[in-house]
Amino acid sequence: MKVENEIGVSRQNGSEATAPASGPREHRRSQWWIFLLALVVAALLIVFGILPRIQARTALRQETLRMAVPTVAVVQPKRSAPAQEIVLPANVQAFADAPIYARTNGYLKRWYVDIGSRVKVGQLLAEIDTPEVTQQLRQARADLGTAQANLNLSKITTDRYEGLLKTDSVSKQESDNAAGDYEAKQANVQSAQANVKRLQELQSFQRIYAPFSGVITARNTDVGALINSGSTAGTGNELFHIAQPDKLRVYVSVPQIYSQAAKPGLTADLTLAEFPGRRFQGKLVRTANAIDPTSRTLLVEIAVDNPTGQLFTGSYAEVHFKLPTPTSSLILPVNTLLFRSEGLRVATVGPGQQVELKLITIGHDFGSEVEVVAGLSGNENVIVNPPDSVVEGETVRIAQTQQGAQ
Repeated sequence: MKVENEIGVSRQNGSEATAPASGPREHRRSQWWIFLLALVVAALLIVFGILPRIQARTALRQETLRMAVPTVAVVQPKRSAPAQEIVLPANVQAFADAPIYARTNGYLKRWYVDIGSRVKVGQLLAEIDTPEVTQQLRQARADLGTAQANLNLSKITTDRYEGLLKTDSVSKQESDNAAGDYEAKQANVQSAQANVKRLQELQSFQRIYAPFSGVITARNTDVGALINSGSTAGTGNELFHIAQPDKLRVYVSVPQIYSQAAKPGLTADLTLAEFPGRRFQGKLVRTANAIDPTSRTLLVEIAVDNPTGQLFTGSYAEVHFKLPTPTSSLILPVNTLLFRSEGLRVATVGPGQQVELKLITIGHDFGSEVEVVAGLSGNENVIVNPPDSVVEGETVRIAQTQQGAQ
């Protein structure tokens, strides 16, 4: 029993002796696991916290670079038909149009026509009372009678002297004086006759007649008004205005670019706002054969029949020309144009999505569209509404492609 107790005591002492040796190992092992756990936590923080921020920053940078490239819409030029129709403003005028003045002085006695009256050639329009001309005519006729009496006396004297000269009863000088006086009296009679004729013509101007058939478009006088002769500079007043509307002259200024195609015989249609949907056919009859240096246009005249007088003179109209062209031109919207100091340009998107600025020459301006006659081939992608800051070689991105304007 004692031996067993000793053995048990020794085992207990042995275990107590070895216990202190296992304590530091356990402590170091627990510190290692704590460090490893902290490292794992730090890695997780880096993976799930910092890395998304880095990715977001990288994506933001890429998006910023992508957004820095401007997005543009483009349109391709449209080719016009070989027989191109152009619309130009025009002035409608009567075939014959004239103001009517008085050729004598006096007071208006009576007028017979008013505005809108249709008159025939030679129809009486008005009468003028000219008492002064009447008195002058009487005086001129009296002077003519005196001159004729003097002429008769001179003729008798000349005949007598010629008979006396044969018998040497008078001298040659006296006979010649009588003959000269007779010739002078003849000249006086002719002068008096011319004066009477002149006053008779003035008296005939008391009646004013229509120079051609037409419509009275203005009456600028009334009964009792003082009438001054139209031949007197600065004092003549227009009494009537007459126009012949049966045939109209339509004058159009054709741009220089189309001047070679505007030849006599070309048909043209007129449209007026008061006749929607209707066209009145005309024909180009003559041109000025010269370019106006101010407007760089060619003045042409179009004849239009107007037998019913439906079209009024002085109207504004639009003329539709179908001009034959050797080659079709290109049409672009006006919002593609760039007005630069070096000239009119358009911005196109070339290879590599880079901007190319091309100098163009335009023809006719259709309002919302323009005709391009030089500078483009027709296959370009033209930028719509290009910014003023666009430069050659700038990189862009095409958003959409629009069909050319119809």
